[in-house]
Amino acid sequence: MKVILAKRAGFCFGVKRATQMAFEAAGKGQKTFTLGPIIHSPQVVNKLEGMGVKVLNNLDSMESGTIIIRSHGVASEEIGEAVQKQLEIVDATCPFVKKAQEHVKSLSESGYGVVVVGDADHPEVQGIVSYGGDKVFVVGSGEEVKKLPKMSKIGVVAQTTQSFENLKNVVSECLLRGGEIRVFNTICDATAVRQEEAKELAGQVDCMLVVGGFNSANTRRLAEVCAELQPLTHHIETAAEIDAAWFNGVERVGVTAGASTPKWIIDEVMSKIEELNKSD
Repeated sequence: MKVILAKRAGFCFGVKRATQMAFEAAGKGQKTFTLGPIIHSPQVVNKLEGMGVKVLNNLDSMESGTIIIRSHGVASEEIGEAVQKQLEIVDATCPFVKKAQEHVKSLSESGYGVVVVGDADHPEVQGIVSYGGDKVFVVGSGEEVKKLPKMSKIGVVAQTTQSFENLKNVVSECLLRGGEIRVFNTICDATAVRQEEAKELAGQVDCMLVVGGFNSANTRRLAEVCAELQPLTHHIETAAEIDAAWFNGVERVGVTAGASTPKWIIDEVMSKIEELNKSD
């Protein structure tokens, strides 16, 4: 059985940067917390907790120490609260997310109604929205744009893990609802590249494994993309979830991983598959 690992599986630039900043902060021995999970990988969060870095859902109970801002970013009000409390802030917000926040702020201040393409329940989107005024709308598709009020000026930004096709569909609908449209393509290239690579690999193998947190939007999307081409696609978080029966009669296995998946977990998955391969 041949096992093929996607070239760009695992950490993207923003996630790698955030985890490095978090582990560096953890090593300083100060009272340190993250505001929300640093990335969508329970295993990385647990590892940091083992180093004394705990996750806070809000800053209510924190009066001193270091607060690490997660890679997805947080609401502008939460940053303001951290500054007011004079906490030491380690801002690990992904630069691509930060750019989306800045665009929303600028568009709102310039009188645009802002349309954010993304998942309204995702922490990244909730943070991005907080940088705008009272005319910020979150849509998940072009169809949802039809429910928006007509606006003379519309600005569009996207959650960094959105597909380019979805952004195009939303923009097309916005053109029918506004006179002036400004669009900022804030989709991270790493997401698009991983999806294209996953599609290509899924079409060449008999079974596909997608590794990453079940709470990771980009990993779930990778699994969906692969499943469209290869029905025998399995989304797992760790090597322990692998079932040997998945590989019965399989000659080629493809493996990819979400942008929040650390290398050590990918390595464990590859080792487990090789171990099963040798035992056949």
